[in-house]
Amino acid sequence: MSRAEAAGTVRPVSPLWTFGLLRSELTTTFRRWRTLALLAVLAGVPVLVGIAVKIETGDGSSPGGGGGGPAFISQITNNGLFLVFTALAATLPFFLPMAIGVVAGDSIAGEANAGTLRYLLVAPAGRSRLLLTKYATVVIFCLAATLVVAVSALTVGALLFPLGDLTTISGTQISFAEGLGRALLIALVVAASLIGVAALGLFVSTLTGSGIAAMATTVGLLITVQILDQIPQLHALQPYFFSHYWLSFADLMREPVYWDDLAKNLGLQALYAGVFGSAAWARFTAKDITA
Repeated sequence: MSRAEAAGTVRPVSPLWTFGLLRSELTTTFRRWRTLALLAVLAGVPVLVGIAVKIETGDGSSPGGGGGGPAFISQITNNGLFLVFTALAATLPFFLPMAIGVVAGDSIAGEANAGTLRYLLVAPAGRSRLLLTKYATVVIFCLAATLVVAVSALTVGALLFPLGDLTTISGTQISFAEGLGRALLIALVVAASLIGVAALGLFVSTLTGSGIAAMATTVGLLITVQILDQIPQLHALQPYFFSHYWLSFADLMREPVYWDDLAKNLGLQALYAGVFGSAAWARFTAKDITA
């Protein structure tokens, strides 16, 4: 189906129909075994980290005493809430973006591969509305995946370690309630840090009719960018890589909060979302749909 063919069938679409389309996409996405398996893996990471720290500190030693490991890991035994921050720091470089890349890469290409994309466009959605709904679904998955990690870590942290007032990176004390609030804010920032990856995966998904190829390409790009972000000779380019400021959420655990890198991170994600979202729209609206 070309753009010209679709132009003659455009009809006004009610907001209720749009909400129904989004609800249908969310239901389809979160019922897939692949999606459930990804969420289960993400939920399992904090469990493994918590158990490993508990075993390592069973003799009274301090985890990460040599300076290695994710941020905050040395504080977990003092306060289980730090497991939330540690789990997010551990999953953000690979596990979370990989899950987002799989879901985003499959969003359009998976429909084409299954032969259902053409039928979706027969409905009064329009290509732009369908693409926006697909992206909204991936963004909601970003939030859901991040919250799964955070809730799993909070549960494990509460079961294995003490809870209470906690010490920030700056050395000041804050209440447990304020710590919970900051943990929620950090989870939201981490989710927002993935919207650039979501847009990139959506764009890749419009380039091919193979869901597997789109997912593999997106994950491959994620790995490549993060490798490039570690090469000192590319320091001039690194601030423009979408992953460069991902761990800036740690600044939310300072007193006062350092906002500079956080703002750069969110601005960079918005830029990636705008650029690759526009590229996905340009590609999808001009593409002949045969499946």
